[in-house]
Amino acid sequence: MTTHEAPVLRVAGRPVGRYVTRPELPERLSPRPYLHPVTTLAGTAVTELGPADHPHHLGVGVAVPDVEGHNFWGGRTFVRDQGPTELDNHGAQRHAGFPLRDPDGFVEELRWMAAGTELLHERRTVAATELTRSAWALDFTFSLTNTTPATLTIGSPATNGRPGAAYGGFFWRARKEAAAPDVLTPDTEGEERAHGSRADWVALVGSSWTLVFAGATERTRQDPWFVRTAEYPGVGSSLAHRDRLPVTPGDTVVRRIVTVVADGRLDREAAAALVKKAVSP
Repeated sequence: MTTHEAPVLRVAGRPVGRYVTRPELPERLSPRPYLHPVTTLAGTAVTELGPADHPHHLGVGVAVPDVEGHNFWGGRTFVRDQGPTELDNHGAQRHAGFPLRDPDGFVEELRWMAAGTELLHERRTVAATELTRSAWALDFTFSLTNTTPATLTIGSPATNGRPGAAYGGFFWRARKEAAAPDVLTPDTEGEERAHGSRADWVALVGSSWTLVFAGATERTRQDPWFVRTAEYPGVGSSLAHRDRLPVTPGDTVVRRIVTVVADGRLDREAAAALVKKAVSP
C-alpha cells in the first residue's frame, strides 16, 4: 500500500499517529483516508492495517457499508436473503484539502464519491491531547452533509437482514494479539454485553495497552457500540442499528468519538477517570 501524503500527529513532541490522506488501494477496499499506525506514548502500536482476516480494515477512520446502496466499508456487501456478496458498488472517500493542519491535529475536507457522483461532503476534525505521562486522547469528529438533490439513507448489514452486524460510522481496528483483549464498560464486561449497548464508554484492554472509546456528544451517545474481540479486535459506532438513517438534501450528520490511548492494563476506575478528563470541556 503506497501513499502520497501522511501527516504525523504528535503529543508532547512524540509521534503517535500517521494519517494517510491518499492511499493507493484496490477499489474493492473502498479507498479512504485513515490513521495508522496509532501508538501509545511508549510506542506500542494499537491499530492494524489491511489484516489478513479483513483486508478492508484500515486503522482508524470512518467507514459505512451502505450509503444508498454504495459500499464505503470495503469487501463484500450483505444482501438480504442472499448474504455477503461481491458487488461492483464500492465508493471512495477523496481528500479535498486541509483548512487547518497542526502537529497535534487537523481539519480535513473530503468528498464521498460513488459512480462519478459526490454523495456526501465530510468535514473531519482530529485532535491529539496529552492526558498523563502514559495516556493521550484522540478526539475525532466527522460531519457528513448530503450534497445530492434527493434524500440518502445510511444502512448496515443489520438493517439489510444480518442481526448483530450494525457496523458503520467511526471504526477502530485494534491490535491483534495471541489472546483477545478484555472488554469493560462502566457497569459490565465482555464482548457480548458491550456489543449493541449504549454504554458511556467501552474499553479494550490488551496485553500492555488500553483503548477507551466514548461518545462525546448527546447524539453520539445514542448510537449503540459495535464491539468485536473474539473474531478480531475492533470497536465502532452504529449509525444504522435497527433502521436506516435518512439524510435529507443539505442535512448534516455529526458524530464525535474520543478515544483514550493508554499504556498498561487499565481497570474500570482508571478508565473512567481518563474518559472524564478527555471529554471535559
